Amino acid sequence: MTIPKPLVQTNQTFIVVTVLAALLLHPAILLLPFAVGTYTLITKKNPVIQSSRRFLKKPLASYQQEDKGQQLFNQWIATICIGLSLVSFSLGIQLAAYAFSIMVIIAAGVALMGYCIGCTIRYRYMMWKHNRTA
Repeated sequence: MTIPKPLVQTNQTFIVVTVLAALLLHPAILLLPFAVGTYTLITKKNPVIQSSRRFLKKPLASYQQEDKGQQLFNQWIATICIGLSLVSFSLGIQLAAYAFSIMVIIAAGVALMGYCIGCTIRYRYMMWKHNRTA
């Protein structure tokens, strides 16, 4: 299963904008990307991606495609880091809260520029698993 790249980029932009807004305005804003991420991981349907489909002008298959499994893996990483940031903010551990949020911003921002950190992590993990069983 695949997802058109513009929809993946829309989700990445949503993550960058909301996490950045949380750091600049109020940490409670992190609840929005955390809720979207949690919903996505439970249902395997991302509301940001689903609601953005209507803005694509061409047929979905005509766009460069991204692997859905990889996107879910990336969503796991982002959601866990956002969750750890929320917990850290609530416990008053500001340094950790900012660190987890900044990691999400960097990863999603770099992905928007064309390099997927989560893809590298998943690839190395899959190779490690393969080499371990071989």
